[in-house]
Amino acid sequence: MKLLYGKPIVDETLNRLKKEISLNLEKPGLAVILVGDNQASQLYVSRKEKKAHEIGMNFFQFNFPEDAGENEIIELIQKLNADEKVHGIILQLPLPAGFDSRKIISEIDPKKDADGFHPENTSSFLEGNGKIMPVFPRAIILLAESCGEILAGKKAIIIANSDEFGKVMVAALDQKNILAEYFIAKDISSNLGKIREADIVVSAVGSPGLLKGQMFKEGAIVIDGGIEKSGLKVVGDVDFASTKEKTGFLTPVPLGVGPVTIACLLENVYIAFKAQTK
Repeated sequence: MKLLYGKPIVDETLNRLKKEISLNLEKPGLAVILVGDNQASQLYVSRKEKKAHEIGMNFFQFNFPEDAGENEIIELIQKLNADEKVHGIILQLPLPAGFDSRKIISEIDPKKDADGFHPENTSSFLEGNGKIMPVFPRAIILLAESCGEILAGKKAIIIANSDEFGKVMVAALDQKNILAEYFIAKDISSNLGKIREADIVVSAVGSPGLLKGQMFKEGAIVIDGGIEKSGLKVVGDVDFASTKEKTGFLTPVPLGVGPVTIACLLENVYIAFKAQTK
């Protein structure tokens, strides 16, 4: 399979944002809330900070211990909602056990919801009139489009880890006139036929080697949004060894969806900044 690397998309997006930000006297600001000491989350936040600084965006990080109270985090969010220097807010996921991420995210001002996870924004997006596109689906679509093929009219299947993600991903693909449906990963054995028939396969489960090469049709566009540690390696849902000789396209893990997601996040912050500073 031909590998669809994220770097060309990231470079184009960040170079454009850097140029546009340089033309403004005021700079967009992203606030990131990190709870606990999850090493993967810390790494993701550091990457977001690095890219934000590279394009001239202000970055504010707020750390909470694992035993922090939800009310402490919500109190901070309310302050950030009112802070004119902050145009985008994200809660780094996953949270430690015991936290209600939906409750906390719902406290973010929808206009500053840079990830696109706020219930109001998710609902609007599903209805087809959302102003903020969730970053993960946007990254997946950009990578699929980067293969250079016409996607409209193609058949897509999404292997999801939640109904919420499945529905949002279907809506995102529907906007591109792609015929999409989803199923939850635990039901994969009864959906192998759908995978085999799909022109586009999107997986975002975090289960190493979940998808084998023989499951895909020749010429399929496979977007691997899963990420998990396997020993010292970072791997995706797709078993690369059994898939690499197939025809078609595949996003590598790492260097595929992850970097593009960060670029899409920063673009959402800039979009929010422009809307808030009209």
